[in-house]
Amino acid sequence: MELPHPARRLNTAEENTDVAGMIEDEDESSDDPNLQLELNAFRDQWMSELKPSSGASGLSGRLLRAKGLKRTQDIAREEKATELFLRAVQEEQNGAVYEAIKFYRMAVQLVPDIEFKINYSRPADADRVGGNYVEDNNVDEIEDLLAYFEQQLNVESSFPKICSPELDLTQMHISALPREIMMYIFRWVVSSDLDMRALEQLSLVCRGFYICARDPEIWHLACLRVWGRNCTKLVPFKSWREMFLRRPRVRYDGVYISKTSYIRQGEESLDGFYRAWHHVEYYRYLRFFPSGQVVMLTTPEDPLAVVPRLRTKNIRMDSVMLGHFRLSQETDNQTKVFAVVCKKKEEKATEFQRNRFCRRNPAPEAEHSFHVGLHLSSGGRQMFSKLEWIHHSCHINYKLTGETVVTAFDVDSKYTPFFFARVKSYTAFSEQPL
Repeated sequence: MELPHPARRLNTAEENTDVAGMIEDEDESSDDPNLQLELNAFRDQWMSELKPSSGASGLSGRLLRAKGLKRTQDIAREEKATELFLRAVQEEQNGAVYEAIKFYRMAVQLVPDIEFKINYSRPADADRVGGNYVEDNNVDEIEDLLAYFEQQLNVESSFPKICSPELDLTQMHISALPREIMMYIFRWVVSSDLDMRALEQLSLVCRGFYICARDPEIWHLACLRVWGRNCTKLVPFKSWREMFLRRPRVRYDGVYISKTSYIRQGEESLDGFYRAWHHVEYYRYLRFFPSGQVVMLTTPEDPLAVVPRLRTKNIRMDSVMLGHFRLSQETDNQTKVFAVVCKKKEEKATEFQRNRFCRRNPAPEAEHSFHVGLHLSSGGRQMFSKLEWIHHSCHINYKLTGETVVTAFDVDSKYTPFFFARVKSYTAFSEQPL
């Protein structure tokens, strides 16, 4: 009997040991079911990615992935353009115009309409004044904010001041002035032009200015200038400020403009080959003053040339008409504006007759006045910014006979409505206090 070689027996033992180890590993892996499931899922996913997708499900999957990728790229591009645009705005405010132009160009190249996609409103925290109180158009919240500010001033000092200096000053601070003097200064801010917008901006300075700007006396005087004896009762409004802001009225810090254009047929040519057509375009301007006066002007000149000349009532233009107006509150809650305007009276120069035998029959003296009726409404975001025609007539009064001839015009499509345009220069200077 032949015995096995020692080396052969050693190799056989090592192979048996390796096989036993592999069997033990397989037994241990088979004991963990979660690991086996993860491996199977990984194999299935790997095989599905290797195989080309076919059918409608594969096509829709690719489309969804493409849309998602495109949307992600668009969002990233818009965020980058927004960052560049805001950087350009900051550079422009700092005076670096060339740097601002560079960032503007980069932002527009990414998103052409990025200017209209940016939200310029301040965050909610920036509008907060005095804790959790936020100024809003709601009257109840404004009254609570006013009471809150007054309570804060009373708590901080037994002798409350309107305001206090932020830094140490060697000169007298405005907070040392009495409250009566401060209110008189505020009346100069409002002025006789009723610039209530400047008063609202002044109220943003500090809590004390906010309280002074909500003083009922100022708003009551403003209401008296607008409606006169028709504002004796506060009902249905809760305050004089609410009445001034919500009750229909004409605006004094700008001008109402109406643009009319039409096509008119001209004369036929001498040879009869063609007939000219003319495009006619002109403007009507209405400027109201708190004193009850109104200025009306009809001219083909552009508003850029006419609006600055309507700042005061002393206008050196031949076609301008001066008059007065009144507001009428109808039973159907419609507010109408009635105005009577006429041309400025010119002093007649003394006429010397060239020939003493010359006899001329003078033309009968007559006064022309125009009566205008308009319906006041709100157009767009601005309050009380639209005036629609309801009546227009010419009254001719002959002085010798006392006869009055009235000619009423048909209010048709040529009578386009007036729209309000605010002019900052009209309220830039104060001539007298409220």
